[in-house]
Amino acid sequence: MSSSIGRELRFSIFGESHGPGIGAVLDGLPAGIPIDLDSLAFQMGRRKPGSSRLSTKRKEDDQVEFFSGFNEGRTTGGPLCLLVRNSDQHSSDYDADIPRPSHADLAVWLKEGGAADMRGGGRFSGRLTAATVAAGSVARQVLARRGIHIGAHLLRIGEHVDAAFDDSAGPELFERLAADYLPTIDPLAATRMASLIDKARMDMDSVGGAVELLCLGLPPGLGEPPFEGVEGSLSQWIFGVPGVKALEFGAGISLSSMRGSHANDAIGMVGGRPRPLTNRSGGVNGGICNGNPLRLAAYMRPTASISVAQRSVSLSRSEDTELVIHGRHDPCIVPRAVPVLESACALCLLDLLIQFEGRAWMR
Repeated sequence: MSSSIGRELRFSIFGESHGPGIGAVLDGLPAGIPIDLDSLAFQMGRRKPGSSRLSTKRKEDDQVEFFSGFNEGRTTGGPLCLLVRNSDQHSSDYDADIPRPSHADLAVWLKEGGAADMRGGGRFSGRLTAATVAAGSVARQVLARRGIHIGAHLLRIGEHVDAAFDDSAGPELFERLAADYLPTIDPLAATRMASLIDKARMDMDSVGGAVELLCLGLPPGLGEPPFEGVEGSLSQWIFGVPGVKALEFGAGISLSSMRGSHANDAIGMVGGRPRPLTNRSGGVNGGICNGNPLRLAAYMRPTASISVAQRSVSLSRSEDTELVIHGRHDPCIVPRAVPVLESACALCLLDLLIQFEGRAWMR
């Protein structure tokens, strides 16, 4: 199984949930790129466990250590290696003999014959997304200096829905959203979502939801179709985030119920250049950015690890059994996934931008 992705910007991830640490390697950044450590720490704090009563009680500092590729505040041109140490593992909470329903446990056992380290989910744990955020923070800083900004909010938690992004969305709104554990455009939506998550927590259950992302400032023409178009490339990166089960761009699945006369984005002259006048396509046609903001939504399943009794099997005894999980888990993984999904987008878009424009502009 490969743990690397990207063409011009190669991203690799390593470590396990209950190992000594996790990390990432970014290969392809030129020397001389400044990295704002305060900004990096802020992004890590958004994803950090134990930051809200609505999240897991696992406590991790999530301090990023640079092992290579960084000196005196700038990249050196070599592989940028980032390490995040683990310090609060409770491996005794997990029984490797009984796979957790809808987790990767059974699939990995069938693939690896029980040889993989699956304590706390091993390399399939959401814990590894801290490394994605660390690397993604670097990528989004590079993109921001190019005038490209990425923001996201909770579009849905369970049956509660937030307002969607509109044409007025910009960096100021993104900053406001990034400051909240439950980032919503409508503050009342956050209140309803918090109540639902808390109810799932009290019931020892979990709830899923969706995150809407908006990317501003992308150059028209970005994308390398047919197989590395914007939608296809982002799909690879985003489905690498644990818990994502569906992805849509623009109006997404609702386009399937429209007539073409309603679904099509009419084209007109805007600022002296041709541009789609609406954005049902989500800023992409034929896998190529069309000049409109890139808009997409990722849909996430409820946390698979719950304390409600569930049917499973004993792998060693080959018999049915019951599983009750006693570990520390998020009743809803979606809020902490927001910065992870932004980071995955940033890494993917930076890779595509290097393919499109080269890397000289990054210095």
